[in-house]
Amino acid sequence: MSTLPSVAWIGLGIMGSPMAENLLKAGYPVTGCTLEQAKLDRLAAAGGSAAASVADAVRDADVIITMVPASPQVEAVAYGPDGILANARPGALLIDMSSITPRTSVELAAAAKEKGLRVLDAPVSGGEAGAVEAVLSIMVGGDQADFDYALPLFEALGKTVVRCGPHGAGQTVKAANQLIVAVNIQACAEAVVFLEKSGVDLSAALDVLNGGLAGSTVLSRKKGNFLARDFRPGFRIDLHHKDMGIVTDAAREVGAALPVGAVVAQLIASLSAQGDGGLDHSALLRSVERLSGQQV
Repeated sequence: MSTLPSVAWIGLGIMGSPMAENLLKAGYPVTGCTLEQAKLDRLAAAGGSAAASVADAVRDADVIITMVPASPQVEAVAYGPDGILANARPGALLIDMSSITPRTSVELAAAAKEKGLRVLDAPVSGGEAGAVEAVLSIMVGGDQADFDYALPLFEALGKTVVRCGPHGAGQTVKAANQLIVAVNIQACAEAVVFLEKSGVDLSAALDVLNGGLAGSTVLSRKKGNFLARDFRPGFRIDLHHKDMGIVTDAAREVGAALPVGAVVAQLIASLSAQGDGGLDHSALLRSVERLSGQQV
């Protein structure tokens, strides 16, 4: 029997499934709950357990992790008679690793405290590859003592784990992360079209660019997508569209101007409106190609 905390994992999507499996590899007992039976079967095959409901998953858990698309889904699994707050045992630690609004995180922490639950917001960066390889960057908001308790668990999921401040701080930093990533992908996409139209060997050009000041994790991770026009989702345009709404709203609240971010947010929104929302966010290349007169 494991002496590690028992974990209830809510949400086994593109990111959640490999993350839960990495906890299993680290020796944590994991019980999962999600809407898709195939994902529950995958977890069971990896050594986890499947629960029929959120209430069943969380009832005896020491740690509850949510990894769902957005604030409405977090609220749906957290609140109500069948939700986490109503069914988790007092003293359990709820870690929300979704990307949601900072305000939602703060409100969830306050509501959970009334039920005797501890909360951390701990969104991640690194995409599907980072989740599979357990090299995610994890930005955490909440109390230091709860962070210290959860640190070994986080270290089974990522390589860079930092407490950024009180409740909501992790989500604020994640919003900034998504701003930087979106602008970076857009710049890379523009460079790709420029290089191709100039007749340069694209693969060689991206290699040398990535070795200099223009290099980035985005370019390293997405080079293959650009070269092959492979836009199978690692992180969907629709999710990045949601995240750009979060950072835009949060920046407005604090009075921060995002002139470049606002333009990229509109380009992401246009891709979603054109039916590309299910593609990987490297599909920003398609927008630049359209604007450059290329057939997509």
